[in-house]
Amino acid sequence: MKRNIILLLLLSGLGRFAAAADGPNQRTNVIVILADDLGWADLSCYGSTFHESPNLDKLAAQGMRFTQAYSSSPYCSPSRAAIMTGRHPARLKITDYIPSNGKSGELLPAEMKMELPLAEVTIAEVLREAGYATWHVGKWHLGDLGFYPEDQGFQVNVAGNHSGAPKSFFWPYGDEEGASIVRPAARDQTKGYHGTAVPGLRAGGREGEQLCDRLTSEALKLIEKRDTRRPFLLYLPFYSVHTPLMAKPELVRKYEAKAARLGLPSPKDAPGYTEDNRAHGGGAPQMPERQVNPTYAAMIETMDTNVGRLLAKLDELGLANHTMILFTSDNGGHNRVGNGNAVTSNRPLRGCKGWLYEGGVREPWIVRWPGVTKPGSVCDVPVMNTDILPTVLEACGLPTRPDLHKDGISFAPLLRGGTKPVQRALFWHFPHYGNHGSGPCGSVRVGDWKLIHWLEDDGVELFNLADDLSEKNDLAARHPERVKDLRARLDAWRRETGANMPRPRG
Repeated sequence: MKRNIILLLLLSGLGRFAAAADGPNQRTNVIVILADDLGWADLSCYGSTFHESPNLDKLAAQGMRFTQAYSSSPYCSPSRAAIMTGRHPARLKITDYIPSNGKSGELLPAEMKMELPLAEVTIAEVLREAGYATWHVGKWHLGDLGFYPEDQGFQVNVAGNHSGAPKSFFWPYGDEEGASIVRPAARDQTKGYHGTAVPGLRAGGREGEQLCDRLTSEALKLIEKRDTRRPFLLYLPFYSVHTPLMAKPELVRKYEAKAARLGLPSPKDAPGYTEDNRAHGGGAPQMPERQVNPTYAAMIETMDTNVGRLLAKLDELGLANHTMILFTSDNGGHNRVGNGNAVTSNRPLRGCKGWLYEGGVREPWIVRWPGVTKPGSVCDVPVMNTDILPTVLEACGLPTRPDLHKDGISFAPLLRGGTKPVQRALFWHFPHYGNHGSGPCGSVRVGDWKLIHWLEDDGVELFNLADDLSEKNDLAARHPERVKDLRARLDAWRRETGANMPRPRG
């Protein structure tokens, strides 16, 4: 049935594609690069004065940088599921990282799926049926055995499994025995999938090899050895810059010296601020005021260097002008690790990973589409990662199908220079007690207005993002009619998606 749906989707659009992939009428290749836990303010082209990202800055100068681009979730698994399908996490019933941490409070957390269902049609399946080579290189985190990338349309899967983070960012990446490629399916939420070995990379590795370097090398091999008669989709979800914070020693020393020159405090002594007054389980997270962590900065530089390697390879092979590249992150930046060390600062945004404040869901977002997107352009129109799939279909000349990517709308008109908003309202749904302190909540943004609804006490917060990007001023009491309207929109959307809700005790 799933295959029949894809074939019906493609029948009307395939006849035009008879030319060879590397011929004069070359079809568009697609590369989606996904960082892990990279904050909106973490790149120098987004304002960071401590981190250095010259290659991503170059990519932005060659394409379009979005200032109001969003993840559909403040956590990784839901965000990744949305990118794969163009469907909102609420509709997919994947609303926390897999497996959910199972925390409860005054409410019992919502039930959720522990894998992306095979019945869902992914971007890889649609493009594969259209004749594309489909490659996954990096972090998957959308289910255990039987639900891996190769089960969801990817012809090649390098390093993707159930894990949310590597045990180590250096070879052999936690795979000391060379036996971590498979494991029994786990349904016990208390076991967790974080911090496991990265599969399949022990062979061919060497002492000191860094994970981001290795993943990029594997991706470059695929591009070099490709069938030149076929276009390709490369999905490159780096494990960086997720914890554990581990980086090349020489780069750490570089940023330690830079921090000393700038007079920055150590990550452990970095001043913080507390403004999330609805925190659960251990109090409000301390948000660092500034970016000060040399190890985190070094991890960003390594990732950026590898983006540069990828761009250079496309130039070398004459593929740059026929390849759309999209770079973003799965959720907002991390605040502090368990030992109290500051990871990053999302300032001027409020909040961090795990929260529906802007710091948890607003992402860096860069698109290069040669011959279409004006170099150095900036777009202030809000978009969401559910929009990636229909945009890629349009860029590849394939028909969009809103019945499949139900919550995504193509932003290709924005890449062509348009300014019309992609969609009227953006929604978020987090019916859990997060491991970063947030409780069950939902949110809606319409225009510049954003409402957050807290499910424990039915409370709301209302912000005007045009005047208050840092979400400091709750305007709910001053605008009751707007609160009423946004609550009604959010409630109607929850009903339409069949959103999974937390349950009362007893």
